[in-house]
Amino acid sequence: MNFLRSSITGLLLCLCGATFAQGTPLSDADTTYTVESTSQTIEMKRDQPTMLELGISPYASTMSSDVDAKFGYGVGIHARKSLDHLFSLRLDALYAKSKGDAEFDAGDGNRRFEADWIGGTAFGVVTLNNFLLKGDTRNWNVFLMAGAGFNFVSTEFQCNDEASRFGCSGDNQTWQEGRNGMIDSEFRTNAAAGGGVSYRINEKINIGLEYQALIPLGNRADLMDGYSASTFRDVLNVFGLAVNFNIGNSSTRAEPRYWTNAFSPLKEDISNLNRRVDAATTDSDGDGIVDSVDQEPDTPADVPVDSRGRTLDSDKDGVPDYRDLEPFFPPREGEQINADGVVIERMDRGLTEDEVTSIVDDRIERVIERDGIMNATTMVNSPNGAIYLPMLYFPLNASEIAYDDYGMLASVARVLQANPAMRVIVRGYTDRVGNPEFNQKLSYMRAYNVIRHLVSEHNIGRERLILQYRGEDEAIVPLDRSRTNRRVEFLTGQGDATEDPAPEGVDVPEIQNNMMDGDGN
Repeated sequence: MNFLRSSITGLLLCLCGATFAQGTPLSDADTTYTVESTSQTIEMKRDQPTMLELGISPYASTMSSDVDAKFGYGVGIHARKSLDHLFSLRLDALYAKSKGDAEFDAGDGNRRFEADWIGGTAFGVVTLNNFLLKGDTRNWNVFLMAGAGFNFVSTEFQCNDEASRFGCSGDNQTWQEGRNGMIDSEFRTNAAAGGGVSYRINEKINIGLEYQALIPLGNRADLMDGYSASTFRDVLNVFGLAVNFNIGNSSTRAEPRYWTNAFSPLKEDISNLNRRVDAATTDSDGDGIVDSVDQEPDTPADVPVDSRGRTLDSDKDGVPDYRDLEPFFPPREGEQINADGVVIERMDRGLTEDEVTSIVDDRIERVIERDGIMNATTMVNSPNGAIYLPMLYFPLNASEIAYDDYGMLASVARVLQANPAMRVIVRGYTDRVGNPEFNQKLSYMRAYNVIRHLVSEHNIGRERLILQYRGEDEAIVPLDRSRTNRRVEFLTGQGDATEDPAPEGVDVPEIQNNMMDGDGN
């Protein structure tokens, strides 16, 4: 009996020691995250240790044996530690008193017993309702458990002609103190299985219903009731209410993980990734440049911007293009502009050769810097001498003028306006890719669109611009897809230079000046 008391005391001390250990605080550096659900916001401490569940259970007990069972009573305590969202370990200590009476009286030959069970069991527990994707924190915990343990069982039973040991002579006796059979407690092992359901009241408390079946092993497996009248071992059954407490500092320890969805961390990782993608692709002002690289994240809607989200100012007059009524007309030295970017008192003098050269050189330098090519200009003879005008380049299968080239054409227009007697050939080219017939049409449309822009936007006289086009036979670079071949260049317009007729199948409107005839000065 002293050994029995020492064993039970030791088990209780182990459970109490584990309980107090749960209060040890951890570093505040442990990471946390929040899962947004439709019903609540749940604080998930993913990388923190979990609290320990400590429970106490009043039980009803019965013995499945060779004697009709009567209800007894018992009490158990347990400690449960989660390993992850599905599996946990549990240690149980149990005392149970079981009774049986075959005839429900003390008559001779009756079977009657009273057994005291004291033992401990280690269970492996699996949570059944945490395999579902839906939900975050569970209000219910449904679990099964199985394990093994030890027990000390002492039994007092009525002597009859079936029992001739443990103090019985084999004669029928009535149930009477001092004349019954006695089986003293000895250390034995047992298997165990059970299950239950718990309801979460809050982060610290839950209640539930539990059932355990404890199956003795060894040569006393069929003597828990004192009788060995069958080939089946006796089984102790206990069932009842459990009141459970989560022990530990809730600021440094998480709730046991069997209360939280096993898929919540994965769902939160996906949500975090989606939030990062949204943040990386957000364009608050809708200018086509994401906020992470937008240097002007509040530009007005539909305003042209550069690759860093800055509003364009093509003529560098300090008025952005979207407010500038003359976005491609830089003021000359000494000229002033108003708030709309319009020159207030225009100096209608012709440009000097140095001014023309400066304007063209500036455009040439920008084109060379942008395109990384050296053949970006063509020479045009003028009364003031040779002038180098920039070439325009086009993407594959394209003939529309890019917005970035508007400033370049504005420079060409300034040169033409400064030299009213100058006539130029506007000649389009294509590369060596595609159908030759299609390329003829493409080169024609490139030259056509350049002339239309100079006439409609800068009012250059249509008669001063001679449209010509060439196909892939006159490519200046032998590479099939060379961008250098997809160009429009300006050439000296001699007195006998004539326009090329439009290719068959091309029907475009005639280009006419929209303000006045002549060179627009």
